[in-house]
Amino acid sequence: MNHIPKPLKADRNSVTLSRKDWDALMEAMEDADDRLSILASRAARAKGTDDAMSAAFVKRLLAGEPPVRVYREWRGLKATDLARAAAVKQPYLSAIETGAKPGSAAALKRIASVLKVDLEDLVSDGS
Repeated sequence: MNHIPKPLKADRNSVTLSRKDWDALMEAMEDADDRLSILASRAARAKGTDDAMSAAFVKRLLAGEPPVRVYREWRGLKATDLARAAAVKQPYLSAIETGAKPGSAAALKRIASVLKVDLEDLVSDGS
């Protein structure tokens, strides 16, 4: 939006705009919000605090790869380090990562905490 729309009507409590001006104003606000999000993401990436997941990791999740493994690798952790930090035995973590075992709620909560993801991110919905 390159101009400030002129109200059709204005009083102390309200302003009436044409639909065209309203739509343009909303689009300009959405564009500004998108630009702010991009700037915030770039700043977070520069500080090393960006949590954006690459398309490759998202594709792995969508393909049905075990989420614990995908999120562990996304965080740059070795399996032994995750097992130690989440207080689960390495063979048990391996079984969870391969899908051989679903993992107990308690173990998955600890794993999710270490990986800084929601528990729901680690649990398959069965579909």
